[in-house]
Amino acid sequence: MVEENYIVNVNDIVVFYGINNSNLQLLRTLFNDLSITARGTSIKVIGEESRVSEFIDKIQLLELAFQEKGFLNEKTIISIVKNGDSDEKSEKNDKNIILHNYKGKAIAPRTENQRTFVECFPKNDLFFITGPAGTGKTYTAIALAVKALKNKEIKKIILCRPAVEAGEKLGFLPGDMKEKIDPYLQPLYDALEDMIHPMKLKELIECGTIQIAPLAFMRGRTLNDAIIILDEAQNTTSQQLKMFLTRLGFNAKMIVTGDTSQIDLPNNQPSGLIEALNIFKNDGDGIKILNFTKNDVVRHKLVTKIIDAYDKYQKK
Repeated sequence: MVEENYIVNVNDIVVFYGINNSNLQLLRTLFNDLSITARGTSIKVIGEESRVSEFIDKIQLLELAFQEKGFLNEKTIISIVKNGDSDEKSEKNDKNIILHNYKGKAIAPRTENQRTFVECFPKNDLFFITGPAGTGKTYTAIALAVKALKNKEIKKIILCRPAVEAGEKLGFLPGDMKEKIDPYLQPLYDALEDMIHPMKLKELIECGTIQIAPLAFMRGRTLNDAIIILDEAQNTTSQQLKMFLTRLGFNAKMIVTGDTSQIDLPNNQPSGLIEALNIFKNDGDGIKILNFTKNDVVRHKLVTKIIDAYDKYQKK
């Protein structure tokens, strides 16, 4: 009998072990002749020397699989333990996949415009993505940002939205400032919660690696080593959007998304997004403009019908 202490070398031990240590429990089942105890990144293994050596070999392969995909699921673990390799080759080689979420679900572009967005992302630093609700503008942008963060290409993700009613109506809402603005930012939280384990997401927000804030909080900042996403940009004024765009720093990308058919600015103020689209009419010099259409809608099938109905009514 031998005893080995192995230090797991991954960037997220909580996700590596699985929800409620499900991955670790599966390893204990597959190596039921070993005593396996984990504390933090340290795993203590006791058993026959050959089996302990085999266990460590498999853990190292699992580390490589985890680093490549950002998650482990039951299928991958069983395949590596029994066959020494993952049998999910087709999934690994799918160039369309942006990343896998913490549940193992592949997040990939689902329409032609989304694929174009993903393909041109490395080549440009400023994006204007317009289109109706449900076309995946913000979701795809956040997925690309999360991937860049996981790959350590950037140091932080900054997500913001204009709080359209940030005047007197916001003041009447109960709670502190965070509680008042969170309803405006909830769609951003929803997308992140679909991609990152809740415990890890909370940690990343608390340490400032992921920042979610109203647009007004961007004033006076220079944003380096980051991906900055402005959602619902159709509800910015000209001054607000100019202020936002001039925050762009070194090793940074900006993604501006919005639906020009849903402008909620008070007093018929002109939209800063529409003005920006007129200023930056053409792609080039690191700027990319993409217009998503109803053909990119990936929500309920009725959403496309709803968009069509409104279009026809407004044309009348």
